[in-house]
Amino acid sequence: MTDRAPLATTFLNGTAWTDALRAPLAGDASNRRYERLRHPGTGKTAVLMDAPPEKGEDVRPFVTVCRYLRDLGLSAPEIFAEDTEAGFLLLEDLGDDLFARVLKTNPGLEMRLYQGATDVLVALHAAEPLPLAQYGPDLMADLAGLAFSKYRKGILGDEGSTELARFREQFEGILADTTGGRHVVCLRDYHAENLLWLPDRDGLAQVGLLDFQDAMLGHPAYDLVSMLQDIRRDVPAGIEISMLQHYIDATGVDDHAFRTAYAVLGAQRNLRILGVFARLATDYGKPHYVDLIPAVWAHLTRDLEHPALAPVADLLLATLPAPTPEALNRLKSA
Repeated sequence: MTDRAPLATTFLNGTAWTDALRAPLAGDASNRRYERLRHPGTGKTAVLMDAPPEKGEDVRPFVTVCRYLRDLGLSAPEIFAEDTEAGFLLLEDLGDDLFARVLKTNPGLEMRLYQGATDVLVALHAAEPLPLAQYGPDLMADLAGLAFSKYRKGILGDEGSTELARFREQFEGILADTTGGRHVVCLRDYHAENLLWLPDRDGLAQVGLLDFQDAMLGHPAYDLVSMLQDIRRDVPAGIEISMLQHYIDATGVDDHAFRTAYAVLGAQRNLRILGVFARLATDYGKPHYVDLIPAVWAHLTRDLEHPALAPVADLLLATLPAPTPEALNRLKSA
């Protein structure tokens, strides 16, 4: 395996941050690593992203989306230096004030922060989109199937192939019927641990954006449901109701159609996350993700109450095991 440390040093030697003090930053579920750099002369900070190509990482999508967002006046980090072939980026440090952290100590800002983040989506969705791959019904149905192939199989030992085939056919049809129309840039990981509060900036720039390299073109409700049905923090029902209405009012979309798409995409996203979290535990030795599964299940079961999901709701609830303590322990010990 390639030793990335000398490569990172070589990359930084071509910048003004050669002698910077370096400290690790918390990463995500990917193979990317992050370090905070502190300039010894000015005391300013920056962030080094290390995305190993040999582990399937590619910084080029991040660069493309980042520049697009900044051109719209949104607060994605400035790129100071890049080596896309080696997988290194030197980025503006937007700080540590993630929504999730800020709201732990100052819950009174909740409405302000969520409205700001919703307004960012309104602006993003009004812009001419990038020519990205489509997050369409076929792909979404495939990814929702991870709830069978990874979550169910990790607990019961089989994926329920007959039920999975029935689900996939029916769910793709539901997605096609409810998530058509104009597609927009979906950042696809838009939630309180990827959004930063930047109160010293103005307007939409007060919301900092992270982790958008997997952006695709999809339905406008996708990122909204990602933010409001947050797996890692309980978003109050009042905030979810208010922000959903705020988005509808601000964009003039059809109320019924948008709320339907919101529920369907919520189910799709939560089914995918069930499978992803199970896979992280069983295939990658990261059992702590299992602890988040009950929250995913709670969102999923609520989404399945929507009439548009009636053709698959009973099938899912009868086929996918509930996240009981015994079931979760099986995932952790797999």
